This record gives sequence, structure tokens and C-alpha cells, in this order.
Amino acid sequence: MNIKKIILLVIVASLIVLFFALDLQRSFNLEYFQEQRDAILAYKNENFWQSSAAYFFLYVLVAALSLPAAAILTIAGGAIFGLAWGLIMVSFASTIGATLAFLISRTLLRDWVQKKFGRSLRVINEGIEKDGVYYLFTLRMIPAFPFFLVNVVMALTPISAAAFYFVSQLGMLFGTVLYVNVGAELGAATSLPDVFNVGVIRAVVALAIFPWIARWAVNYFRFRKVMSKWKKPASFDTNMVVIGAGSAGLVTSYIAALVKARVTLVEKQKMGGDCLNTGCVPSKALLRSASVSHLFTRADEFGLVEASAKTDFKKVMARVRQAIAAIEPHDSVERYSQLGVDCLEGEARIVSPYKVEVSGNEISTRNIVIATGARPLVPDIPGIHDIQFMTSDSIWELEELPEKLLVAGGGPIGCELAQAFSRLGSSVTIVQKATHLLPREDQEVSEFVEASFRREDIKVLTTHELKSFHAENGEHHAIATHDGRETKLSFSHVLIALGRKANTENLGLKSLGIRLNPSGTIHVNEFLQATYPNIFACGDVAGPYQFTHMSSHQAWFAAINGLFGSFRKFRVNYNVVPWATFTDPEVGRVGLNEKEALLKDIPFEVTHYDINDLDRAIADSEARGFVKVLTVPGKDRILGATIVGYHAGELINEFILAMTHNLGLKKIMGTIHIYPTLSESGKFAAGEWRKKHAPQWLNSYLERFHRWKRS
Repeated sequence: MNIKKIILLVIVASLIVLFFALDLQRSFNLEYFQEQRDAILAYKNENFWQSSAAYFFLYVLVAALSLPAAAILTIAGGAIFGLAWGLIMVSFASTIGATLAFLISRTLLRDWVQKKFGRSLRVINEGIEKDGVYYLFTLRMIPAFPFFLVNVVMALTPISAAAFYFVSQLGMLFGTVLYVNVGAELGAATSLPDVFNVGVIRAVVALAIFPWIARWAVNYFRFRKVMSKWKKPASFDTNMVVIGAGSAGLVTSYIAALVKARVTLVEKQKMGGDCLNTGCVPSKALLRSASVSHLFTRADEFGLVEASAKTDFKKVMARVRQAIAAIEPHDSVERYSQLGVDCLEGEARIVSPYKVEVSGNEISTRNIVIATGARPLVPDIPGIHDIQFMTSDSIWELEELPEKLLVAGGGPIGCELAQAFSRLGSSVTIVQKATHLLPREDQEVSEFVEASFRREDIKVLTTHELKSFHAENGEHHAIATHDGRETKLSFSHVLIALGRKANTENLGLKSLGIRLNPSGTIHVNEFLQATYPNIFACGDVAGPYQFTHMSSHQAWFAAINGLFGSFRKFRVNYNVVPWATFTDPEVGRVGLNEKEALLKDIPFEVTHYDINDLDRAIADSEARGFVKVLTVPGKDRILGATIVGYHAGELINEFILAMTHNLGLKKIMGTIHIYPTLSESGKFAAGEWRKKHAPQWLNSYLERFHRWKRS
């Protein structure tokens, strides 16, 4: 810190300390003003300009130092100087003081904050550069945060001091009028009955309801500004058009129909989306068949001899299709039509914020929800289009078991399908660019899964990057590089599992100017609103988590905010986000892991419990894996949990419940768990935490107490 910053810090700190040391805050309350009122008014009448200057300077100083007295000073200004002159002084003094606080905070803190947290603040900085004036105006109009906090926080962003001053002057004006008016009405009161006159009551009521009026006004004018160039229909065909009948679209439609809104659901392919047709359902059906097949290879562990199984791949795939067919009625047109949803088949295009075109017909609507999902990402690797590659969408068309399967990508989809096909009889190689499989997980988690894969003869090539594909003389091979060296990999089939891309094409988004994120997903705010306040997006097309259960979670907010947002909107809560990777061993996860906590510089404490010590796991010959819990240092509040092991995707639910309802590890430990069950692992993990935090100093006293009891 340079000498100028040190001097500024000393001056500011000294003034604040002096304020509290001299107990000056006692002078900044209505009781003190009432006691000194006559003397203050008399001095003002005799020395108008001196008293005005003194008041102005005092207000600037209080606001600049962020002292807890600005609101009282504002009311006092109205009481002493009246509405007109009090308003002029307070308006300028509060803005000048706020700007000084802004500059002090910027000088002392911004460089340090941006240097330490710049990476995390990148998105916020970009948003402030683009819409900072609007954000600041909203905060000034709607006091969601104390004004002094706005001064300090905005100083850490790229907004200019000039913009801060002028927006603050304008944004605080209406609120200042209300506060000064309350003071003016109170100042005019000469007796107790006068305090309860109509003018005072009206001023106080106006002050109380101001935040709600301001919020409504800001939203109204923002809506009018954004929608101004579009003609609003005199009436609407429907309350809501939902584009896409995957998990997000189906749940949105269901909720809208449940609250008796008219909702139109548009799907261009199959009801149920990816989860039913190409994702969750078929993959889990395949994994189950593969798991049963693998159990036969372990028969000797269970005392069984001459047990074997031969894969009939056609039957396996027939079973996968049977699972889809059995669940299909849950997501069918018939079911949703019975619920009151208007189901349309066709390709939707948004022609205005009020109109959606489906197969040449226009539907007018108050709200639009985009729930078009995502599709497998196919990178532009040389030669990829010269081979018949598969994705998680097309792999279900297979009729013959691949002899040699090359899996490009070691994320959850790649790992799950790689292990399944290996257990069914394919020779499988995984090529992963990152240093480990499942790169979002902690290293020990990834290494545990990798070790399991290698034991099952799955070839795992991490830190390898695919450079090209070739087809020669009926044979296929790929070139991968590692440390500058090339490796030639032969295969009969290749699965591309390198992520997913949001489906935003052909929706009319570009012509409407709807903003996309760098990842290609639709940019939405905390209420899931896109560029237009009546257009929402949820599920994979919006992100940031591309899980079926998160799509359903977001769908509730899209439906309720769309239908009832004029009364109240709800922010999406991402504090407790769970997921599971259904490999063997499974990986269940909720909240932070160690890697993320370190990246975000969040203090944490780690508690481990090894599942190889769990009675039921031993009895089931599944005694491998661990429970890892992150907690606030010294406390039992859970920041996140990861479970690796048999049925981890089920076991993690106890931690999801605990985090959702703010239950700590002590509550889990104090809950009776059935013996012998795998779920005891959660209780024993909580017990490990308790052991570490038991008061060791107490043991010697307890030992003496029991020795005394024996004597």
C-alpha cells in the first residue's frame, strides 16, 4: 500500500473512531432533535446561511464516512429548513458524500479486490460495463441494500465516478423527497396531536410503501423500454407458450396447467426430450444390463461356481427400448392434453416477444418459455466426418455390439457408456484431454474411478488430445498426441462425448436480439428472464447446470415468474446443486468439493469416512469407496459432500436434505439409521467429524470423575 493510501486510511479511520469515541451518535436521533428543536430553529432563523453551510458540511462528512446517521439527518433537514430548501441541500449533500465514499473505497480497496478476486468478478465487471448505470439506478430507487453499502460495492466495479454521481443524484431524488417531507411535516408539528395529523401520517405511509412503488416503477419502465418497438396484441391466444417438451418444458407446462393457465407446448420431435429418449432412461437401462453381466464375472466372490453370462446385444437394446416405452406414457401428448395443455407438433420460431409461429400459424402469448435443451457437441476434428461416429443421441441405434469402442471424452456420459460397453464385451479405450477422468471432481475421486476402470481392462488415456480420424481399407484409426508424441488408436466404433451444445438455432433469437452467453446458452437473470422480461429460458438451453433434475427445478421458477411475476418474482436458488455419475463405483455429489472451495478461496474443513469399514458394504462385498464432507471450520455446517461407492447416487440424498434445510452433521449423527444399511455411512461420517471436535481437555476430568465413583 503506497503512502497516499496509508494517509487516507489513517484520516478516515481517525474520523470514524472520533465519532464513536465522543459518543456523537447520541446526537443523531429524533429524541435529541426534539429536545434541541427550539434552540436549533432559533439559531437557523438568526443565522440562515451559516446554519445551512454547517448542516451541508456535516451531511457530506457523515455520508462520506458511511456513518449511521444519514436517515436522521435527512428528516432533520426537512424539519429545520422545510421541504424546498431541505430537499436541495440533502439531495446535493447526500450525492457528494456518497461519491466521496465511493472514491475512498475505490482508492483503498478496488485494486486489491480486483487482483484477488478479478477472475471470479469477471462476469460482474462485464455486466457493470454494459448495464452498470441501470443497476445503480435500480439500487438507488429500490433500497434493497443500505446506501452506504452501494457506495462501497459500486466503487469496486468499473463504473466511472461521473456516472456514479449523476445516476445517484437522480436515483435518490424521489426517496429524498419522501424523507425530507416526513421531516417537514414533523417540524411543523407543535403538539402531540399535530404529530398524528393527516399530513404526517400520509408522509410516513408514503415513505413505508416507497420501496414497493419504486420496484414496480423500475420494472414497469424497463418493461416499456424493452417492449416499446413491439405491438402488444389486444388479447392473447394463450397465457404461456413453452418451446420444447423435455424435462424443463414438461414441468413448466404441468405447473402452468395446474394453476389453470392456458399453456401451449410445442415439440418438433419426441415428447420427453433427451432424458426419456436418448439420455437418462436408456443409459440407465443399459447400465443395469451391464451391471448384471459384470456380477457374473464376480460370482466366485459370492461362493458361486460355474456361473456365466453371454451378451445378446440385440436383446439388451430391446430391453432399453422397452424401458423407454414403459415410461413414455408419463410424458405423452395424451397425458398432457388431459392435464389441460395444448400440445402442438412442429418447429417454433419466436417472431416477437408476444408471438410464436408454429408451422406457419402465429400464436399470441403473454409469456414464452424456451426449453429447447441441448445436443451433443461434435468438434471439428480433421476426418471426423469421414467416419460414422456416434454420440449419446445416436448410439441407441446400434444393433451389434462394437468390437473396439473408442470413447472421446472422460466426463460423466463418456465414463458411464464406456464402462457399460466394456462390461457387455467391447474392448474400450477412453481418450481424455484433461489430466483425469471426471475433471469436475476432486482428484482422489477421479483416481478412484480410473483405478476401477483399469481393473476392468478399460484403457484410459488421460492428457491425450485427439488430432485426426482416418478410414483406410475398411479400418478406422485415430491419432492422439501426448507430450508431443503421436499415438495411433484403432477402433471399430467411436463415441463422441465431449460435452453438449445448447439448442438455440432457428428460434428467431438473433432477429430479436436475445443475448447468448459465451458458452452458447441463453443469457438469463436470476429470475430466468432473457433479454425480454416476458421471455424465459430454463433447462439445458439456459444452464449453468445441464442436469434433468436442475431442468425441473428451474421449470418451477420459469412458470411461476412468467404467470405471476407482476405480483412477485422468485430468484432461482443454486446453493444446493446435486448430481451423480452412475459409474461403478458411483459418484454422488452436492455443493462444494475441495477443488471448488480452493478455487473460490472458501475456508473449509474435510472429514473422511472409508466405506470399507461399513458392515453392510462388507456383507454385500461392496466395501470400497468413501464419504467426504466439507464443513465450515470449527462448525458442523455442511458446505458440500461427495460419496464414492456402491449406490452413492442414493446415499447423497441425506446430505442434499441436510443442506437444503440447514441441518448440520450433528443432526445427521443424532438421527437413527437402520442397521445394517449403506445409509449408515452418512451417520458414521458425521461421527468422524464429532470425534475430531470432541473437547479433549474434558477426558482427563471424566476419567477422574469415574475413578472417584468407583472408590
